[in-house]
Formats: sequence, C-alpha cells, structure tokens
Amino acid sequence: MDESIKKLANYIEKYNSIDKNLYDIYDIKRGLRNKDGTGVLVGITSVGDVSGYKIENGEKTPSEGSLFYRGYSINDLVKDFDESERFGFEEVIYLLLFNKLPCKKDLDFFKEILVEERKLPENFLEDVLLKIPGKNIMNKMMLSMLNLYSYDENPDNLDTLNVLKQSISLISKMPIIMAYSYQAKKHFIDGKSLVIHYPKKEKSIAENILHLIRNEDNYTDLEAKILDLLLIIHAEHGGGNNSAFATHVVSSSGTDTYSAIATGLASLKGPRHGGANLKVSKMLDDIEKNIDNIENKKSIEDYLNKILEKKAFDKKGLIYGLGHAVYTLSDPRAKLLKQKAKELAIEKNFIDKYKFIESVEEIGGKLIQEKYKNPYPACANVDLYSGFVYEILDIEKELYTPLFAISRISGWSAHRLEQIQDNKIIRPAYKSFSKNNKYIKLDER
Repeated sequence: MDESIKKLANYIEKYNSIDKNLYDIYDIKRGLRNKDGTGVLVGITSVGDVSGYKIENGEKTPSEGSLFYRGYSINDLVKDFDESERFGFEEVIYLLLFNKLPCKKDLDFFKEILVEERKLPENFLEDVLLKIPGKNIMNKMMLSMLNLYSYDENPDNLDTLNVLKQSISLISKMPIIMAYSYQAKKHFIDGKSLVIHYPKKEKSIAENILHLIRNEDNYTDLEAKILDLLLIIHAEHGGGNNSAFATHVVSSSGTDTYSAIATGLASLKGPRHGGANLKVSKMLDDIEKNIDNIENKKSIEDYLNKILEKKAFDKKGLIYGLGHAVYTLSDPRAKLLKQKAKELAIEKNFIDKYKFIESVEEIGGKLIQEKYKNPYPACANVDLYSGFVYEILDIEKELYTPLFAISRISGWSAHRLEQIQDNKIIRPAYKSFSKNNKYIKLDER
C-alpha cells in the first residue's frame, strides 16, 4: 500500500511540475505578482490601504511604509490610544465594520453588543470544545466556526444586516473559542490541569485574552496594552493579503459567513502568511544556539551570512522577519511594535534579547541589501518583533497565529461585507497545457 501510494505521489510530482518559463512566455502573473513584485490589481476596496512604494514614470520607487484603516493612518490611531491610555482594539473593529470613527456613546453601545455576543451557545463548551480537543488551535477554531453554523436559525441569509450580526457574533466569540480550545488541549492532550475562566464584562478584549489563557488572573497594564497594540496593527492589511483575498473569493460565491471565516482561518494558518512569526521565533532561537554570545555582532553577522548562503537554519536562504512584499523602507506596524517592545523588555528584564533582535534587524538588513544589490537595506517587518512580544508575555507559540486570527477577523468581516455588495463571483482564468488524448478502454490500458 505505502509503496503504491509513493509511486503515485512521484507521478503527481512529475506531471504537475510547471515550467516557470511558461509564465513569462504567456505573460501570466505568477502568484498574482507583476515582475517588479507589485501585486496585480484584482479589485477595489475602501477597507484598508497599504503603501510601501511609489510608481513614478512607470518605475517602482521606495518610500516609507504607511497603513490606513478606512482612510485613517494607523500611526494616528495608535498615538491617540496611547496618549489617552485607553484600549483601542474595539474602536478599530467599529471603524473597520462601519467606515467611521465612533463617538463615545456609539463606542460604549458597541462594546455592550460585543460583550453580549461573547456568550457561546448552550453546551458548546462541553460538546464542541472539551469533548473533541484539537492538537492544533487554528484547526479547532475552523471547526468551531463551522459548528456555529448549526446554531444559527438563518445561517445562509446574505442580507447585509444578517451578515453584520453574524460577523459581530464571530468577532466576539473567537477569543473565547481560542482560549477554551487552548485550555482543552493543555488538559486532554498535554496532561495539565484544566483551567476555565469566564470573561469579565468590564474588561477589554486584550485584557480578557490574558485573563482566559493564564492560570492566574495576573497581568500588568503594560502587558494588556501591548497585546491590544498587536491586535490593532494586525486587524487589517488591504484586500490583497492572502486571507483577505481568500475571504473575498469565497464570499463572492454566495457562501455563508461561517464558511467564509473558516476560509480566512485556513489561509492565515499557512507559514507563508499568519504563521510567519513562528518562523521568525524559530530562526532567532537557532541563531542564539549557534553563536557564542548574542551581544557579539560579528558572530551574528557570520551566522546570518550562513543563513543567506543556505548553510544554516532551514537552508532556504531567507532571513525571516526582514523584507516585505509591499513595504520597502519601513513597515509602520514594526516601528510601532518595536517601540512598545522595548518598554515591555525593560519591565520584564528581556532587554538583552531585544538588543539581539535589533542587531539582527540592522545587520541582516544590510546583508540582504548587499546580496541582492538593493538601493536600501531590507526593513524589519512586523513578524520580527511580534513573536518576541508574545514570548515576553509568556504566551505559548501555538497561540501566535490564533491571536493573529482574533485580530484579523475584523478585517475579513469588513471585506466580506464589502464583497457581498458587489454581487459578482470572482473567477480568474488559467492557461491550460493539458493534451487532448484519445480515450482508452479499461481492458485495453
């Protein structure tokens, strides 16, 4: 059986291998990317905007990165949240869904709705989350989204009001589902004590996450505020990112909200998308283990060179956490997070690790510039510092991508609401290279 399957797998690899030169011959945009690395335009959105370069006289010109939610700069939003010392993620959800900044009255009302919608259906915790624990939290969250379909009296109704209600319900429930799925895994699979905390009505989403995943209800205001920042900066990243585009595609088919969000989760789980921060963490751990001192910049440079030469780490020749498909000179999310990461590192006595990552950013960026003869060093992307922040917060690696999903579901929901107004199915074309074969009857093969 195994040998037969192996032969079939080899057959698949041989006959499904596409000659990459064909993409140029037929002017096909592989990966929906133009030759200069820019994305192929496939739609219109007003949800978010990502900018990392300018097109001048037909050429791509580097520029400082910017990120906008419904036309508002992420820098301005975070600055206001910071100066007023308030949690901002709920406000960002409101902005993304309703295309406007809420006044205090509207925000308070919206928060009440979010609290009300946190409630899981009766026996959902016992029957879905505890009785069938999952080894992977992202997969368990996908399954839970699909299970919630069965508790909805009108799950396939695509009226805007109904889809909005469903979206708010899933945005509210996802942190609870993640936390309980995590606790179930720890108990039933990892053999640790089962800890189930109930969310606190008066607390923000960020505070409740720390409350739900920790055995003891203890966290500092700075810890909760930096988790809130992570949720804010991951909430949306334009319609062209893989999971938002996947949500657009399936939503265009007329599918239900639960299936659409499960699709977003499936896409985000991939290591080339939401799982990238895990890859960065593993790379940083690998560098630490293989150099004499994390303060020795020469040792860091030598090992990063080995990584680029495909002689170290995963031998792919990539320094993870540096460079981005859109951002050239800077990633605004990384800049915001780096600033707060330093504050938390000082509070938690992780400053040596922070300086080490800063050295990787500086040295690695220059090495990539030299290798590829770029006019500028490769900038740090958000993943270089996000995994580090999760580590300081004592959050398990298996929760890195699920936390990303808790944030990004607000963007997915906004894109889905936008797509169902368009009412046009997305159906691109593929160039076929299959041959027309003469059919052979079974007993003649």
